[in-house]
Amino acid sequence: MSEENKQVDESWKDQVEKEKNSAREKKAAYHEPTFTIFVSSLAMQAMIALGKLENPMTGKTETNVDQGRFLIDTIGILKEKTKGNLTPEEDKLLDEALYNLRMLYLQDNKG
Repeated sequence: MSEENKQVDESWKDQVEKEKNSAREKKAAYHEPTFTIFVSSLAMQAMIALGKLENPMTGKTETNVDQGRFLIDTIGILKEKTKGNLTPEEDKLLDEALYNLRMLYLQDNKG
């Protein structure tokens, strides 16, 4: 790792630690990222892109099939690259997310 990358990494770590401490001081919960939250957020983005959920930024239901397919493929890559390193619950989450998203994609793109 280059010296510049090390400095950026350390700066980022320092900033996260400050935010955690600030949250503790404010008695607010700092939400630790988890694999489940990460996969769920990707799946949610895919559902938004497929027009199945309202886009929270615009308040509208919009469809971007290419983005949806990209996100589904990204979750598929994640499943392949993490094989053997997941808990049974995490593995099931990935399987179910991929199955459901692929079915939604196929329902609207039969042509």
